Amino acid sequence: MSFSRRSILQGLGGALALPRLESVARGGDVPARDSRSDAVGAPLRFLVVGNPLGMHPAHFFPRDFGTDYAMSRTLQPLEWVRDRFTVLSHTDHGMKSGHGREIAFLSGVLPETSHAFAEKNMSIDQLIARHVGDDVRFPSIHAALQTGIRMVWNANGVELKPFTNPEKMFEHLFLNLSEQAKREQVQTLERNSSILDAVGEQFGGIKLRTSVADRKRLDQFATSIRELEQRIQTRHDWVGRDKPEYDISHHLQGEATIIRRYNAIFDMVAYAFQTDLTRVATIAFPNELGYTDVNGVTRGYHACTHNGKDERVVSELVAIESFQIEQLSRFMKQLDEIDEPNADGSLLDHTVILFGSGMGYGGTHSNRNLPILVAGGGFKHLGHVDTRSPAGNNMPLCNLFVTLMQRFGIERDRFNLSTGSFDLEYA
Repeated sequence: MSFSRRSILQGLGGALALPRLESVARGGDVPARDSRSDAVGAPLRFLVVGNPLGMHPAHFFPRDFGTDYAMSRTLQPLEWVRDRFTVLSHTDHGMKSGHGREIAFLSGVLPETSHAFAEKNMSIDQLIARHVGDDVRFPSIHAALQTGIRMVWNANGVELKPFTNPEKMFEHLFLNLSEQAKREQVQTLERNSSILDAVGEQFGGIKLRTSVADRKRLDQFATSIRELEQRIQTRHDWVGRDKPEYDISHHLQGEATIIRRYNAIFDMVAYAFQTDLTRVATIAFPNELGYTDVNGVTRGYHACTHNGKDERVVSELVAIESFQIEQLSRFMKQLDEIDEPNADGSLLDHTVILFGSGMGYGGTHSNRNLPILVAGGGFKHLGHVDTRSPAGNNMPLCNLFVTLMQRFGIERDRFNLSTGSFDLEYA
């Protein structure tokens, strides 16, 4: 039986990256699998909250460094939890300023240059999901009220689109499949398993005709196939199991405001974490979203960034950005009110939260000094940190990503543009 590269990738939903061989004309690199350690104690979760337009620097970054700083205006909603998050100043991906580069927020890599990287422009959330996703029903979930932020990318350099309708997200997470739908899903999984079997049978003949370097790539690819086989089996096991019951109807009654809809999204993610439906999620605030029901905002989000330093417009921008932080604070309070089963602390202590953007400030289209905040996760948080080197150079944001990967037990000391790691210890 013969299978083309395209048919394999389509059949597996883009879940597998085929290797680029010297001896056989193929395209795309395959990543080496990270080391995995057995989970000890409570599971660790990961949430990314992002926007494409950055934050107004004077209102986001505190004026002083260290732990004894005055809370900035935008971060005021987090005053209650100031000892459990870290603000990073002077970190970015070293890119030239301009729209379009913010899509590299979670990887440091643009799609047009991704061929130079083994994992292409795979985002950090997906790398972590690859490590922990076999243990849960959904390896990751993604939400926004509009598309366009382009924040999440898989190992094949394909963007993963978010749920933009809270009702559809609810159906996906909490409604059980009909018996007919279950049978169809089982058939799909079995078909994908058959494709993997056929691909595996071709390896023996191909390896005989390849160079030493290509055999190494094929060995890596074989490892990826074995991992994907395990993932398919895991999904097969979940098909017949009922999902946890949940109700978000109170968020959807009355006027469908942006506040109600984001409340619904964050609440669903919190409950998905609590019930271990997933351990990785992203929530985005798109740039074309209307915020006119938030604190009297009258302009569009993007329009507010181009404010000409008009204080009236700046105040509307800060109101929008404060709303984003208020949503984050509300979510963190929910997690902090839930005891972590079989472990000390709350769900917040066992959830790593990354807030930020791939753009520093939309008003100047700057991609430097990104607004980055890390919360929870059991870290020994540092307050407000100047991450510049002694020579005055901004720290690569990928250094922080290395630290986050290591927190999840991924034994690596490099991620794309990293030059090291960020010194953030955990208990």
